[in-house]
Amino acid sequence: MLSAFSRRLPDWLRHYRRDLFAGDLLAALMTVMLAVPQGLAYAALAGLPPHVGLYASLLPLVAYALLGSSPVLSVGPVALLGLMTASALAPLAAPGSPEYLAAAALLALLSGLMLLLFGLLRLGALSQLLSHPVISGFVSGAAILIIIGQLQALLGIRSDAGAGALMLLDIAGHLHQLAPLTASLGLGALLVLILSRSLLPRLLHRLGLPANRAALLARLMPMLLVVASILLVQSFSLPVAVIGALPGGLPPLGLPAADWPLVRALLLPALMIGLIGFVESISIAQRLASYAPSRVNPDAELRALGAANIASAVSYGMPVAGSFARSIVNAEGGARTPLSGLLGALGLACVLLWFTTLLRALPLAVLAAIIISAASALIDLRTLRRAWRYDRADAYALLGTLGGVLVFGIEAGIAIGIGLSLATLIWHASRPHIAVVGRVPGTEHFRNVQRHEVKTHDNVLCLRIDESLFFGNVRAVEARIMKELKRHPNVRHLVLIMSSVSRIDSTALDMLHQLNSDLRQRDIQLHLAEVKGFVLDQLQQADLLEQLSGEVYLTAFEAEVHLGGK
Repeated sequence: MLSAFSRRLPDWLRHYRRDLFAGDLLAALMTVMLAVPQGLAYAALAGLPPHVGLYASLLPLVAYALLGSSPVLSVGPVALLGLMTASALAPLAAPGSPEYLAAAALLALLSGLMLLLFGLLRLGALSQLLSHPVISGFVSGAAILIIIGQLQALLGIRSDAGAGALMLLDIAGHLHQLAPLTASLGLGALLVLILSRSLLPRLLHRLGLPANRAALLARLMPMLLVVASILLVQSFSLPVAVIGALPGGLPPLGLPAADWPLVRALLLPALMIGLIGFVESISIAQRLASYAPSRVNPDAELRALGAANIASAVSYGMPVAGSFARSIVNAEGGARTPLSGLLGALGLACVLLWFTTLLRALPLAVLAAIIISAASALIDLRTLRRAWRYDRADAYALLGTLGGVLVFGIEAGIAIGIGLSLATLIWHASRPHIAVVGRVPGTEHFRNVQRHEVKTHDNVLCLRIDESLFFGNVRAVEARIMKELKRHPNVRHLVLIMSSVSRIDSTALDMLHQLNSDLRQRDIQLHLAEVKGFVLDQLQQADLLEQLSGEVYLTAFEAEVHLGGK
């Protein structure tokens, strides 16, 4: 019976080595130190009581540790999903109300069920739904919205101007109303966080700490700020807004109440939150794979993140995903197995049981500073610069997604991002690269005549098509072929080299039929070379090969040998 139980345990737990425990324990302690302030902050960002962020940080760690494929990914509340949660729930209930809390848990449940279903169906390819520039534009836009939304709490200014640019303009017009003490505390905390990210690692390294340890300690500054600000408020009885009393004890367990109209209203936001959280989590897990060598399995990640969100829902939490900040602390702290996640959950349980009363004096301005600092790190200008230099279409997609998020909101921004990803793909595919090629002397290799010294024949035109043929690019391909035939009036043999063609749809097949017919009337033979086997099988099922005026050659060299002297 014990053997049967052992077989049900995860592989990493069955083969766990004692020498890994110290690193996993240290990483868990450091992750908890960051998870507490971030959990409180991101719950507040979502419009939820701060303790909900601690609830959402507990059981999801356990679920992911048992099912996930990354040894170091730390799952819990994140800034982006906090903003998306607030955006989804704001039209449905008043922030902080019992209905709002129940809807947040239901949102996590629906998102988790969808991800779990996708994982069971092995739809891990969903991680490739959005291009990296589009994801960067979406995340950057959301980060800007997060920063703008936290300026009220940071400066002590009240604004009812909605969100985004309107709120920013309203706050700018009411700067004379800012609360000096609140603003000093918030701006001071923000300055400390910014400097700790850029200067503290170098300072600690100069003092003798190894670079990785210095960077790790600098990342724990949010927890140090939390402790310092609580002591400051309590010691001097500062009249600033604080988070107030937090309920002690472990989270209650149960399924969130729901009715069909609420479920229907949350289905699309749950899908968007699940997919964005999954894409971001996969990206983080892959970036950190070098710390603890492992193979990130997208299908397993879908199931694990689905289970983590369900675990958050049954403990009345909020949607969760992988956090880069907590994951990097976990990895650099020494985590090598998912046991660090289980130990982290144990640490958070201790915080909920015995230390929540210490957090009641935490200033809201400091929480806002923590959120702004985390969000500012999400603004990705490097990807924009790289895309602008390398591929303007990707850069425009990034800027379009960012602008869509800022102008129209989160849901519309996601839709615009997906649309721009598909539009960029179609734009590239509809403009295939076609090269006039010739043989490199002394070899059987054919290369672009504009890049290499090659041998050609006046009566033979060899064109290499570097894209599959489908309805979106057949007119461009046909136009390029006609243009090259016009530039080579003595051609009697056209050879289409199709080594890069993986598919020919029915529209493209019709184009080849028409091209074959038109060339026959001009006394020009159409030949095909280097056709992939499965594409050739498709063509054999049609009647193109029977009507083809020329031949099908195994290689371009074979075509040149047979046609060069004709």
